[in-house]
Parts: sequence; C-alpha cells; structure tokens
Amino acid sequence: MTPSGSIGRRLTVLLACVAALLSVLSWSMVSSFARQAAERTQDNILAASATTIAEALRSEGDEIRLELPYAAFSMLGAISQDRVFYHVDVDGQTLTGYSDLAPDLETPAPGQISFGTVTYRQATLRMVSITRVVLAGADPVPVTVSVAQTRDGISAIATDLSRTAALLCVAFFVLAVVLSAFVARSSLNQLTTVAEAVARRGPSDLRPLRDRAPTELAPLIQSLNRFIDRLGTSLRRSEEFITEAAHRVRTPLATVRAQAEVALHSARGDEEKGRLRRMIRAIDESSRSAGQLLDHATVAFRADSLAHDAIDLAVIARTVTSALEPTAEMKDIAIELASETVIVRGDGVLLESALRNVVDNAIKYSSPDTTVRIGVSADGAQAQVRVVDEGPGLGAGPFDRFTERFHRGDNAEGVVGSGLGLTIANEVLVAHGGHIVLAQNEEGRGACVTLCLPLASGLA
Repeated sequence: MTPSGSIGRRLTVLLACVAALLSVLSWSMVSSFARQAAERTQDNILAASATTIAEALRSEGDEIRLELPYAAFSMLGAISQDRVFYHVDVDGQTLTGYSDLAPDLETPAPGQISFGTVTYRQATLRMVSITRVVLAGADPVPVTVSVAQTRDGISAIATDLSRTAALLCVAFFVLAVVLSAFVARSSLNQLTTVAEAVARRGPSDLRPLRDRAPTELAPLIQSLNRFIDRLGTSLRRSEEFITEAAHRVRTPLATVRAQAEVALHSARGDEEKGRLRRMIRAIDESSRSAGQLLDHATVAFRADSLAHDAIDLAVIARTVTSALEPTAEMKDIAIELASETVIVRGDGVLLESALRNVVDNAIKYSSPDTTVRIGVSADGAQAQVRVVDEGPGLGAGPFDRFTERFHRGDNAEGVVGSGLGLTIANEVLVAHGGHIVLAQNEEGRGACVTLCLPLASGLA
C-alpha cells in the first residue's frame, strides 16, 4: 500500500492553521481596541483641556476676559508632539485663538461637550467644543471653547501597540505550532505502540491483540483481531490441504506406476513396451514434480513456525537412507553411510525433507554400479552432512544458481526432475541458520553437496 501522507503532519498543519487564524483575529482585535483606547484617551484629554480653558473665563464689567491657563495645553503635549489649535467664541465673536477653526461645526448647548473630526490646514484634527454661559454685567453671554489636536501621536501609539500585538501573535503562533506537533505526536503514540506490538511478533504468533487502546483505536484493534483469526484459519487449512494433497497425489501415482510396470513385464511387442516405458517415465516425472512442489510448499509453511527440537542428524540420515535404498537398488547404486551422533536444534520434518531431496538427486544423477556416500560429522561449532555421488557433476559456471527454483544444469538432459531439490534443501538450511555448499567431488567424478547447520548449544 502506497503511503498517502503523515497523519501527524496533517494534524499539525490543521492545528497550525487554527492557531494562525486565532493569531490574526487576536491581532485585529488588539489593534482595534488599542486604537479605540488611544482615541478615547485623546478625547478625554481634549475635553479636560477645553474645560480648563472654559473655567478660566471671567467677566470684568461688561467684558469677558480670558487668561489662557498653561495647564490646558501642557496636558495635551504630555502624550505626543502633535500640533494644538484652539478657538474661543464669545457670542459669535472670536475672543482668542484661530478664528477659522471649524466655523461650520455645530455649537453645543450650554453645559454640553461635543466631539468631532475635522480637516484643518491639510491635517486631520480631533476637536472638542464646550459652551459656558458667563455673565457680562447683567447679561448672560454664551462662550464656546474649542480645542483641536492633530492625530499623528495617536496613530503612532496605535501603530506601536499594533506592532507589539503582532509580535505577540507571532510568538503565540510559533508556540502553538510547537505544541501542535507535540500534541499530534503524543496522540499518535498509541497507534505507534499498536504497530510495534504487531511488528514484534513472529510469523507464527497469531494471538489476538490484548493491549489497552483509546476508544478511537478500538475498531482498528477489532479489525486486526478478526483478520488475524481469518489468517490463522486460512494457514491451518492450507497446511492441512498440502498434507492431504501430498498423500492423495503420491498414492494414486504410485499405484498407476506399479500397474504400468506389471503391464510392461507382460507386454510382447516392442512398440507396446516403448509406450509403457514412456508412460512410466511420465508418471515418475509427475510424481517427482508433484512431491517436490508439495515439499516446497510444506517448507514455506513450516519455516514460519519453526520447531526447535533436539535432532540427531545421524538418525535422520539413517531414516533417509532406509527410505531411498529401494530406489538406489533399482539402479544398482550402493549407499554408504558413515555417521556419528550430531545434535542440532530444529524441525525434524524439514531437515529430513532437505536431506531426502539431496540424496534423491545424488541417486537420480548417478550412473549404475556407483556409490553414493553420506557422512554426518561435527566440525567445531558446525554440523555437516556430506553427500557425494559419482554422477556427471555440477558442470561449469557458478554453483549458486542450482539453488534457484526450477534451475537445472546443462548435463541434466534426459533425467527426470523439476529443479526444486536443492532449492528445498537450501531454504530449509537458511531457516535453521545454516547454509548449503555445492562443489565438485574432490576424489573423482561427481558432485559433493554439504549441508551445514549450527550445533545445538552444549551438545555435539
């Protein structure tokens, strides 16, 4: 199955996107609040300045006098270096200040304060106006005090606050990404634990998973357990089928071959004998191929659940020799066995199958009136079973190719075989931690096949 991407990476990216969105929203809100707070601060200072000026108004006889208080303007300069403009209007007449300062601005009612934003001398001003009634003699006179200030300082303050908020939001985003990656990895650790629990199992360990897992992983655990159960059932059925097939294929073929031999002995014509000989040869080839294919399948299944019993290779060699002696006698081939007690650990069925295929090959390729020699010995920490024949040998070229499936030598033409014997032997030895050595017979014509296995610990 081709990976479609990392869940942890996807989860991290998703959480990072959420953090980015929250960071942008936070920056926008903080910037907006900062600007509003700065504007309210400016409005309050403007109102206090205008009120201070209005309270400084006094009347002398029939005239209204004003001595501008220093505090009224000093408080405006405390927060920035903005320009300040003012205007004091006495019943429609300019008492002091800039007479053209927002003449169209609506005059507030006495005791009221009004705020507005105006453009004056190509600058945007924030202006406040307050009206106070002052007695000039016996007549009440409305006096309107207007104070305006540019907004550069407020904009600078808002920009600084916005920049600070942006830096904080970036820091928040980076921290959120790091935490998102940590949370994603921590959340997926349980999935990794389940995967490691499955990976640690051997090929024959088909027990259901019993590890505690989060609720979200329960369907996965249940599906894995159902799959393991189905796999175990399928493997058991396959092994039973192979065993049954080996019996049902070999027995009828042996019966047919026996009947063909009886017919051959009673046949009179050469043509009829030739047909029967070809039939016997085809039966032998089919029986050998079917048997080795089933042996190969048995090796594949049993290698996954390899036994580790103490096995005496001498006993296996004697069993194989006894089983193949009738076949050797039919070709007038003698089998000599020289063995000593050599103990290894492994699967007796597989080891017997490996040796049987090697000895069968030696008999098959040997000429009549020759000898197949089998030797079982120990060499240091290694057990060895040597099978030497007097056949045509392995031929030229690299010998490792003979352990490949269905590969036969150039000198095997005319000999019944499937090219699986050495393959089966090699796979059995590899499963037991051993190896096979192929060489020419050093003592003369023929091949030498050595099965090498590690000795059982403490035994020889």
